[in-house]
Amino acid sequence: MRTLVLLALAGLGAQLVDGSLGMAYGVTSTTLLLAMGTNPAAASATVHLAEIGTTLMSGASHWRFGNVDWKVVARIGVPGAVGAFLGATVLSSLSTEVAGPVMSLILLGLGLYVLSRFTLRGLPEERLGQPLRKRFLSPLGLVAGFLDATGGGGWGPVGTPALLAGGRMEPRKVIGSIDTSEFLVAVSASLGFLYSLGSQGLDWAWVAAFLLGGLIAAPIAAWLVRLVPPRVLGSAVGGVIIATNVRTLLKSDWIAAPGAVSAVVYLAVYALWAVALTYSIREHLKERAATTPVPLGEVGDGVTSHDEELASRR
Repeated sequence: MRTLVLLALAGLGAQLVDGSLGMAYGVTSTTLLLAMGTNPAAASATVHLAEIGTTLMSGASHWRFGNVDWKVVARIGVPGAVGAFLGATVLSSLSTEVAGPVMSLILLGLGLYVLSRFTLRGLPEERLGQPLRKRFLSPLGLVAGFLDATGGGGWGPVGTPALLAGGRMEPRKVIGSIDTSEFLVAVSASLGFLYSLGSQGLDWAWVAAFLLGGLIAAPIAAWLVRLVPPRVLGSAVGGVIIATNVRTLLKSDWIAAPGAVSAVVYLAVYALWAVALTYSIREHLKERAATTPVPLGEVGDGVTSHDEELASRR
């Protein structure tokens, strides 16, 4: 029972992050399941089955708050579903010994991308309103869907930064559209896993726990997307993903690092994470200060109130 409660809380936290940032539900949840010793294919299948419900709720919530561009959902979601089905069948055909480190490598790469992307660049907002072309969205959806199924997550970490980097959609609509289109990816990946694996290795109570936590968090996250600073959140989540998957790789048969080496690597990872998070917070505070209007009557850095200007002329 304790495990189910922890999984439900993990699903709630992961969905809060995903719904606010447009990524990280899959990579966070799959990382947790791998750390608990779950078979990689079963871990990804568990997460995607839970995501059918969470993405449906998340999409409805984002639609309710006006965060969805339905043209983008269709153009990226359908190719994403194709890629997810292919990725599920590929992962299901790999042995556990091979699939575990492979999935951790993919998750580690995604974590590094999320951390560096949001720490160093934040959210670009140039070129807002320009149309996104189908020849860009279709390949993006295909690749993101494939990585999502094979890595247990990747739809958000690949799709969200790519759309944000284009600067043609405002961030809240990017996040809402990616979260909504992920429903198609989750359904397709789940069908691929069920076709390849059946119910082998699946714990339906775990699926239900993740689903319950995600359903509670989805509408809250759709509201929080207007309030939470994505830059700081992205740095925090990226660090969690990196630290956890570095640990998995160091303990795998591929590396089997001795304790002293592992300790040094962990220290370096946590130090990098702390620096990145500190930098993100400082940059966010600078950006907020730069955009905060100076109150009337406040003097500083050459800013003079209207009354003081009139007095100086007398």
